[in-house]
Amino acid sequence: MAGVNKVILIGNLGRDPEIKYTNSGTPVCRLSLATTRAWTNKNGERTEETEWHRVTVWGKQAEHCNNYLSKGRSCYVEGRLKTSSYEQDGVKKWSTEIVADTVQFLGGRGEGGGG
Repeated sequence: MAGVNKVILIGNLGRDPEIKYTNSGTPVCRLSLATTRAWTNKNGERTEETEWHRVTVWGKQAEHCNNYLSKGRSCYVEGRLKTSSYEQDGVKKWSTEIVADTVQFLGGRGEGGGG
């Protein structure tokens, strides 16, 4: 039986997109997306929890993200989780990111901190 690895997020960018190009010239854009969950705790107080997500976008869509998104802008991201490991100072560390299949820009062009 095949598994399912699907992530859907709607949130706001915490910083401007960062674009780079692979040696073969493929664009790759990194986004930092914040999602916030709000609830009322057992004492009746409103509580919020913000989760930060690393999102990687490839190809033409990466260039669109770099050109049209900026810090503070809302967007919808659909993709899959990818976990990788690396070694730092002799210690193995793990990193999880969302590899985006779809990024939709939400709100007006004027939203966000960039131009």
